[in-house]
Amino acid sequence: MDLQIIKNDKEYQNLLEWIDSQFDLEVAPESKTGQKLQIALLLIKQYEDVHYPVPYPDPIAVVKQKMDEKGLMNKDLVDWIGSKGYVSALLSGKKPLTLRIAKVLHQKLGIPANVLLA
Repeated sequence: MDLQIIKNDKEYQNLLEWIDSQFDLEVAPESKTGQKLQIALLLIKQYEDVHYPVPYPDPIAVVKQKMDEKGLMNKDLVDWIGSKGYVSALLSGKKPLTLRIAKVLHQKLGIPANVLLA
């Protein structure tokens, strides 16, 4: 397999098929073919990043999910970001997610900043 920048879907599909066949052969990562396979995976990732971008999730939906995972209620956010009414308005989409609040939620809930600012 000659590795080069992927320019179209046909080249993309061909490289995917080659990668699949190499996985079936259980190629050792440190072998010459294994290194070639790693480069092929980088080429696939680059092509997919450009042609099939994954959109960021809705920031408020992520906040709600994190709250659910941590067993938090709206009232638990009051000390971090403001009154119960403000928290409710924020989580219902009636108030905007400000930079200050995004920073707090990033620190307290561990949500990546790029998701909160998307």
